[in-house]
Amino acid sequence: MTNVELIRVWYERMWNRWHKSVFPDILTADITFRGSLGNVIAGPQGVGAYMDIVQKAFPDFCNHVEEIITEGNKSFARLCYTGTHRGTIFGIEATDNRIEYMGAAVFTFRDGRISNVWVLGDVHGLIQQLRTEKKDMEQPHAADADKPRR
Repeated sequence: MTNVELIRVWYERMWNRWHKSVFPDILTADITFRGSLGNVIAGPQGVGAYMDIVQKAFPDFCNHVEEIITEGNKSFARLCYTGTHRGTIFGIEATDNRIEYMGAAVFTFRDGRISNVWVLGDVHGLIQQLRTEKKDMEQPHAADADKPRR
């Protein structure tokens, strides 16, 4: 698989469908992962445990890939994340709020697999949405943030 194909499987199959069965096909045995929650994770089992935390908080969590840029053994992905807050995260109990926030990830590849992922999501924006009453949630689509306003 190409780097772009590996990233597509990472998001479309692994994260959006919660399919951990793809781990052997796309991850190195010694993968390191730093997610937006700030945790530094080692190995496929650590990645799976991180996914479990996210899935409990946002069972319908979805990664929307906006752009991928690749050079050599590195790739950058710009994303929009969406979901519904159904479980505790950041000490905040479920609100049933729909969330949407932007993020980016840098991938490193080795031997045709993903060996390192560093993710930076707009956690501040996410927490604001979790603490906001539903009636106050009327805001522009996060993916439109880089478009000029009129």
